Amino acid sequence: MSFPDAHAFAFSLAATLMVSIVIFRAGDGTLSVVPAPEFEGDDDEIVTEIDLFAP
Repeated sequence: MSFPDAHAFAFSLAATLMVSIVIFRAGDGTLSVVPAPEFEGDDDEIVTEIDLFAP
């Protein structure tokens, strides 16, 4: 998925679930989106994080 698509999906998911969402780059180079509490990868894989509650 492209970065703009991943970002739009992550923002929609964050607004719907009201949780922080992590956009990360998988081992094959693709971008994926997951709720932050469920992310179990390395911090180096994180591209960005969407947190609606951050100041």
